[in-house]
Amino acid sequence: MFQGLSDDDKNIIIGAMEEVKTTSKEFIIKEGETGQMLYIISEGEFDCSKVIKGKETYLKTYKPGEYFGELALMYNAPRAASIQSK
Repeated sequence: MFQGLSDDDKNIIIGAMEEVKTTSKEFIIKEGETGQMLYIISEGEFDCSKVIKGKETYLKTYKPGEYFGELALMYNAPRAASIQSK
């Protein structure tokens, strides 16, 4: 995601980052909420789910090196899915 940035731009982004620690089964993002952050995973796993036809549906598990939360920021839209720590 950050490959095209200069070293100076990368340093600006790193300076704006904040570490967030979670506990097991904690919701990091809830579908429908306003998005204000992008999350990059350094440790642990996070399950993604979405309500489809009235039923909570598992979509995928995010692992270290992956990220989530960007869609709400890019499109100024509500969170499209829920993310819960494993």
